[in-house]
Parts: sequence; C-alpha cells; structure tokens
Amino acid sequence: MKSDDPYLAEWFGIRGGFSSLSPRAAENLSAVLACVNAISTALAYVPVIVYRRDTNGNRAEVPSHPLARLVRSGANDQMSWPDFVEHLVAGTLLSGNGVAVIENGSNGQLSGLRYIPWNMVSISELQSGRLAYDVSDQRGTRRYLEGEVIHLRDRTDDGKVGRSRLSRAADSVNSVHAANEHAAAFLRNGASPSGVLETDEKLSAEVAKRLGESWANRYSGANNAGKTPILEEGLKWKAAQISPEDAELLETRRFGVIEICRLFQVPPPIVQSYENNTFTNAAQAGLWFATFCLSPWARKIEAEFARSVFPSSSAYEIEMDLSGFLRGDPETRWNAHKIAIDTGVLDTDEVRQIEGWNPRPATQNEVSD
Repeated sequence: MKSDDPYLAEWFGIRGGFSSLSPRAAENLSAVLACVNAISTALAYVPVIVYRRDTNGNRAEVPSHPLARLVRSGANDQMSWPDFVEHLVAGTLLSGNGVAVIENGSNGQLSGLRYIPWNMVSISELQSGRLAYDVSDQRGTRRYLEGEVIHLRDRTDDGKVGRSRLSRAADSVNSVHAANEHAAAFLRNGASPSGVLETDEKLSAEVAKRLGESWANRYSGANNAGKTPILEEGLKWKAAQISPEDAELLETRRFGVIEICRLFQVPPPIVQSYENNTFTNAAQAGLWFATFCLSPWARKIEAEFARSVFPSSSAYEIEMDLSGFLRGDPETRWNAHKIAIDTGVLDTDEVRQIEGWNPRPATQNEVSD
C-alpha cells in the first residue's frame, strides 16, 4: 500500500488529530484493554466443533477432521487453540484486521494456523482482483494469496481492509486519553490544585526565577505532597479555587469507561464498572454480552473459516458453541429442560448431552423405564 493510504496511516498514527493513538498505545487505556481482553478471552474459551452437513441438511460432528485436531492439540507448535483465537480476535479489535497463515502438510491437509501481527502485513490487489498478503518478518518477505490466509476484519470502508473502531471513534478515544493524561498530571503535581505566590514587594527576574525553581523542587510532585512550605521575601500562597470535583474530572473518567464500552459493545459490569448497577442488570450482563457482542464476532469467525479454510462448496463447517453463555441461570435452564422433556422435544439423554454429561448406560435406562 502507498504511504498515503489511510489504513497505513491509521496504524502508525500519522493521520493528524483523527487518529493520534496507535492500537498499542490505546491499550494503555484500561477500559480499552479490559474490553479487548473480555471479548478475545471469552471467544478463546468457547468450544469449537467441526460439523459435516449431509444432503438433507443434517449435521454430524467430525472429531477426526484436521481442524478439530488443531482445536484439541494446538493451532501450531507455539500456540494452543485458545491462545491463537485470543491473538486473532484481539488484533482485529485493535487494528481492524486479524491475519493468520494457513499451513498445510505434505499430504495437502491442514496442519497448522500461524498468527501474523497486522503491522507485519501489507496488502495489495492483483490484476485478477485477488488480494495478496506480503508478510515481512525476520525470515524475509513472503507473499500469500487469498485462500492461503485467514483474514478476520472489522467493518471495512472498501470491502478489503478492515478499519478499527479506535479510528472510527478517534475523538471519543482521544477524549478519554486526555482525561487520563490530565489525571496523571494532577497526581504528579501532588494531587492538589495549583496556585500563585503573591508579594507586595517588587521581585527581580533573578529572585523570581530562584523562588520558582525552589518551590517546584521542594513542594511539587506526589513525593512532596503534604510538606509545609516556608515562605520568604514576604510571599503569600494563594491556592487556585479549583478541585477535581469542580472540574468534574472523576465524572469525566467514569463516563470515558462507558464510552469505550459502548464502542466495543461490552456491558460495563463485564469490565468491572459497577456504577449505577444493580444485581438484576449485572446478572443479565453476561447474557447481553453473549447475544450482542460475542455472537456477531463468533459468526464472523465461522464465516471466515468457511471461506478460507474449507474447500469451496465443502460440506464442512465450524460452530463456536456459545450455549454456555446463553444457558441462563440453573433454575431457568432446568425448567426449560423439563418442558422440553414433557413435550417430547428432547429426551433425558439429549438433555444430559446439552449439560455436558454422557448418556446413561442402557441398563440404567431400562431400569428407569
């Protein structure tokens, strides 16, 4: 891509005020880090199942598929499957793009998936319309084509390269960053409002400079907080009439957490923001999180694997099982199971399977019947 490309500029933070924070710098904001961790680790935790769909549309699990083996044994020699998914999703949330190379063995079967940081990738469009991915690392530069990489994208502007939410909402992110910088400076200055030194005497430039330096060295900064100043030259201290509450600094920082949560579609209780929270909506936060945040990302991952990993018109597909998040509380869940059994929708063994238990032995079923 050219140096004036907006996506390249976004990554290196050279887009003026529109994107002054790089993805890694944005992680210094605790709310950004917490939201990214919440989404990526949750998706890394869920079971991934490979299915084969028959001509009637029925699905059967295929535990012997190469991808299913990677889920169990690890995406590659250096990464477990949860580590791989966590890196892929976190990279996508921060930069708008997550890339992984599809590795095949000598028999042509899938043998591994290798995560590639986005800042090591450059994309170009070939005359055929296909995208080429040039990956540069310590081993040099190698080109991969579509079908040889997994490319998970956040929403794009051109249908090719994803654009991060951090850049789309740059003003909001920069405002949160500015509030944090203000708070850090406030603490560095001793967590007390600034003020002025007054005197009825006329001070020479040399004396004024000396007094200023002496005051800064002795009484400024968090380490000097609480010291009793000794004034000379007829000086009087007049504190500025401003406080963090007056400036609404604390409230601004609280609102900044809500802004970031809104950006990533994460309920505030998920990132330990419990202001204006009740037990009822905290209990529902996990369900909301799974329905409106995790489910869309899971669907994106499933669709990208179907497009890139499985052959065209393949009968195979993957499913990221979010049922653990969507099951609700035990009382509600078991009441639903009872209704399903009473109406003949499910039998007891199917309910046991949903709960993660093995079917009962046949002899035990006969006795219970």
